[in-house]
Amino acid sequence: MYDTLISSRQLAGHLDDPEWVICDCRFVLSSPEQGLAAYREGHIPRAVYFHLDRDLSGAVTATTGRHPPPSAPDFVWTLEQAGIGDGIQVVAYDDAGGAIAARLWWLLRWLGHDEVAVLDGGWSGWVKEGRPVTTDVAAHEVRAFTARPNDALWLDSNGVLEIVNGRSSGVVLDARGPDRFRGENETIDPVAGHIPGAVSLPFAGNLDSTGHFKPAETLREQIHAALGGCSAAQAVCMCGSGVTACHNLLAMELAGLKGARLYAGSWSEWIRDPSRPITTGG
Repeated sequence: MYDTLISSRQLAGHLDDPEWVICDCRFVLSSPEQGLAAYREGHIPRAVYFHLDRDLSGAVTATTGRHPPPSAPDFVWTLEQAGIGDGIQVVAYDDAGGAIAARLWWLLRWLGHDEVAVLDGGWSGWVKEGRPVTTDVAAHEVRAFTARPNDALWLDSNGVLEIVNGRSSGVVLDARGPDRFRGENETIDPVAGHIPGAVSLPFAGNLDSTGHFKPAETLREQIHAALGGCSAAQAVCMCGSGVTACHNLLAMELAGLKGARLYAGSWSEWIRDPSRPITTGG
């Protein structure tokens, strides 16, 4: 079972395995249909496409962030239609260093399905190595998926507010880029800044210059420094909308730092309520 990362070499040996489902999660925030268009132009053989807005997120409301998690029943239906059922090994990939694929990784683990891994190096690494590519859309039989949601894996805005107000111990780790964390160059959300007391831990820092995840020891050192004395179980990972925060959660898992939670709504939900405190700067 692969439950964190998988290499392109390892995946290449299972392209015809009926007990494996490969998921293409390519997505561009500024052009939501670009990922699907790229999938149609070429993808890993037998891969199915997962759209961030339609498949990996629920309905946006006046109180949610930009990418609220899908409801368990809706997501189970999506998984089953893609051929993902009990015991199936899932591999997710994208062209953004795993930033979107990690969302699928987290959602499956939330539902109790641990047989899911992110392709290390992603689409670009696969193509660079000359691995097989196709435009064929594979048909997968519908399978039964048994959901076992574990809501202890995530926190809502009220739970984060408890940490901010000192009524609960913990540390908030923000996966956005340093400039957006400081409140600079904000082009996505209507309010700039970060949650008071949060620590900047950009998800891009989990990767080396080739787009692969850094060694576990290196990740452990980086994350330990950000935790500032808190345990991994006291950490809450966030970002702009609860997507790239999953990349930090995956990095923590790789580093052996288990127990961190996701702030599912993240910054785009936090700012929906003007009474919630915000700050800017480093």
